[in-house]
Amino acid sequence: MAGTAGAGTAGAGAAGAWTSGAGAGAAGAGAAGAGTAGAGAAGAWTSVAGAGAAGTGAGGTGAGAAAGAGDRILSDERVSSRWAYPARVATIRERPAVDAAAVARTELLTEVGRPNVYLALVERRAADGRRWVRIRVPDRPNGRTGWLPRDALGPLHRVATQLVVDRRTLRATLRRAGRTVLTVRIGIGAAATPTPAGRYWIREKLRFAAQPVYGTHALGTSAYAPTLTEWPAGGVVGLHGTDQPELIPGRPSHGCVRIRNAEMARLWRLTPIGTPVLIR
Repeated sequence: MAGTAGAGTAGAGAAGAWTSGAGAGAAGAGAAGAGTAGAGAAGAWTSVAGAGAAGTGAGGTGAGAAAGAGDRILSDERVSSRWAYPARVATIRERPAVDAAAVARTELLTEVGRPNVYLALVERRAADGRRWVRIRVPDRPNGRTGWLPRDALGPLHRVATQLVVDRRTLRATLRRAGRTVLTVRIGIGAAATPTPAGRYWIREKLRFAAQPVYGTHALGTSAYAPTLTEWPAGGVVGLHGTDQPELIPGRPSHGCVRIRNAEMARLWRLTPIGTPVLIR
């Protein structure tokens, strides 16, 4: 079933699953704040010739820097980005060809049972007419990309937001259309359990009824902690509330990003599914 603003509510039973690492119950995710890019959206795509906005940043390369001649940029990961739910389980390949080496396979659900989300970077039409989409892969190791047949993804949804997590200043900044919407102080991973740098995106939005350690709201990203994390079932790096606000700003976590509860609730409301995340 569809959840409000793309999020399911985790009750007492699901909160225990976070602690133990077991999968939470199924809850749907909606396209919060995202428009659907249908056939008529092609004119809004940025061609490679005009893709100056997509460059190289800390922890990864923007889509425009890796696109080839004739490709259509779907996401610049700053002011205009597109994402999709997987339409089916499919092989993600190194190149846009059916005989290319496999990188991974799409997963229909996240580790906590929400519909999975893939960030679409570039679309290419092969010589045989088949359409392929270059995506970011939400799996270890962080930072991988690959190619999927276009029909392996559902409709594209567009967002104009970007979330930047700055590990030096201990601040997270949400931008919409390049303008700052919200800046909050954060707690990040300790030296032994760091929050990983790189380019990621928001895959799920969660709320909690009875789990003080996470506050009441959380955003699940596509990043995976190199060592440990507070997030269950696979080491996903999340942004969430806390029952120890006095440790923010600081480096108290096992890899996740902690935010004071009131600010986390506001960030949760303002951040749609599919928002690109830059951790630097």
